[in-house]
Amino acid sequence: MTYIRRTALAALAALSTLAMPGLAQAQQTVTLRLHQFLPPQAVIPAQAIIPWAKKVEAESNGRIKVQLFHAMQMGGSPPQLFDQARDGVADITWTVLGYTPGRFNKSEVFELPFMCKGGGEKCSRAFHEYVEKNAADEFRSVKLLAAHTHGPGLFHTKKPVEGLESLRGMKIRGGSRVINNMLTKLGATPVGMPVSAVTEALSKGVIDGATVPWEVAPSIKLPELVKNHTSFAIDEGMFTQTFAFVMNRAAYDKLPADLKKVIDDNAGIETAAMFGRAMDAGDKTGRDMAVKAGNNVAMLDVAETQRWRRTASTVESDWVKEMQGKNIDGAKLVSEARATIGKYAK
Repeated sequence: MTYIRRTALAALAALSTLAMPGLAQAQQTVTLRLHQFLPPQAVIPAQAIIPWAKKVEAESNGRIKVQLFHAMQMGGSPPQLFDQARDGVADITWTVLGYTPGRFNKSEVFELPFMCKGGGEKCSRAFHEYVEKNAADEFRSVKLLAAHTHGPGLFHTKKPVEGLESLRGMKIRGGSRVINNMLTKLGATPVGMPVSAVTEALSKGVIDGATVPWEVAPSIKLPELVKNHTSFAIDEGMFTQTFAFVMNRAAYDKLPADLKKVIDDNAGIETAAMFGRAMDAGDKTGRDMAVKAGNNVAMLDVAETQRWRRTASTVESDWVKEMQGKNIDGAKLVSEARATIGKYAK
């Protein structure tokens, strides 16, 4: 072998070696562990989370694998999910913000009585925009993929709820401290618990009813466990819970640029809206199941609804006062929330 040929081959080998790190990075495959608290057949896993995972895998040409862990399969409890994403126990989690009371103060405004209107998709668009503008600091420890809400909240009870008086003394599951405060104002006895605990609590008589949207009712067997479902004669839901779909910051930061783009393309207000649409579709399915079961599906008239609104109104003033004590302008946030909701509810 001539000297010139040996030199050329050595140079090619050196170039190949130098190129390999970039090539390896370009072909990098990552597995992201996604953890959430509902069974896979529930609305959000089946119609939002699983399709999201498949879309991310497809758009990454298989270089991102999403490993799904449903119903707390990785351990812990639903209130720990946000910190599991923050700490890297899981790479992505979906959870209810109200499960960690007092932590997401600015986001909590969307849980106030009769705040959201227009359904899950519209309110989810409003909530994500509101969070990005007014509460981004509450999510700085993670990468926020989507912040969303469910559709109009209602009561599911063993005994009929025909007016304020009939609610008094009932033990009702509430999903957040704001909702529990509302239940207290309305005369009920609030019992806080994750939605995944509702089935057993109803079966054992720990509670007489629950506050959840229609969409989750089938997955926790509500149409079988209670026979009364009560909603309100206005567009605003009596209550709303807020949700976050988040990613571990380090897991995101170490992705190569092209895979970061895949995640970015599947994050934001359109992803929030997709979760909200799933909630809206689930609301129809849940209601239809209760009707088919022959349950009492009632709507309080406008006059009675206004009684509930007036009774629950102090929840908002309580919240604003509490936020003042935390150096947060609660009144301004209420105004911002209503303006943003109004923008999307048209």
